[in-house]
Amino acid sequence: MLMLFGDFVLDRGVCVFSGSVIDVFARLGVSSHATRSTLTRMVNRGLLRRQRHGRRMYYGLTCRSTAILHDGRARIWQSGAVNDRWDGSWTLLCFSLPESWQRQRHDLRSQLAWAGFGPIQGGLWIAPGAVAAQDIVTGLGLEAHARVFHARADELTDIGGMVRDAYDLAGLAARYEDFLNRWDGPAPLADPLAARLSLIAEWLGAIRRDPRLPVEHLPAAWPAVRAQKLFRELEASYLEPSREVAAGLLDLQPDEQA
Repeated sequence: MLMLFGDFVLDRGVCVFSGSVIDVFARLGVSSHATRSTLTRMVNRGLLRRQRHGRRMYYGLTCRSTAILHDGRARIWQSGAVNDRWDGSWTLLCFSLPESWQRQRHDLRSQLAWAGFGPIQGGLWIAPGAVAAQDIVTGLGLEAHARVFHARADELTDIGGMVRDAYDLAGLAARYEDFLNRWDGPAPLADPLAARLSLIAEWLGAIRRDPRLPVEHLPAAWPAVRAQKLFRELEASYLEPSREVAAGLLDLQPDEQA
């Protein structure tokens, strides 16, 4: 659903008719009831908002979903999945929280993992490159309990071993292998719009928790390299056909809050 709004609503100052969304998802084999339920849940979660035009109900993005989609766009098109331009630097974050702060510890670890950090030991986490870790700490109100450093590893440090210890490389590789198994061959979906939405959603699912580790310290034939090449080729091939289909399906109206 977010891929649909990201492709045809984001930064365009428009809202989309609910019936159009239902028509799109019918091409993915999703029932109208399931689509309507998803729209309602996304409104309740603050990801979409309603806007009425005559007797028709339209849906637009909120500030929250706009931020999520901009982040996803940056991860797909700017960062990418292959870190072959690493400058050798690391961001280190060390923290010590009271034993009773289980929720705060969970929230911090979750946000660190999302930002590309992996644990070396105890309360010491690392991420390749310069990461705005201080923003995470400040956002959680943990400034008094965490410290952030930027550093380079000494030549005696086994960076490959450190990466293997801090990150689940097998799990990361498996997501890219799953993507390749689904898309490297006959197209799983004949409809170009359905195929493009599925392709982008599944690719974002593969890369969203990838810490973008330096490729020189990853196992040989790292599957992200081949998967990213395949994604970009397929996305380009689906782009114009999917837009032609969407032009005939989507009823859009100006966003009154744009």
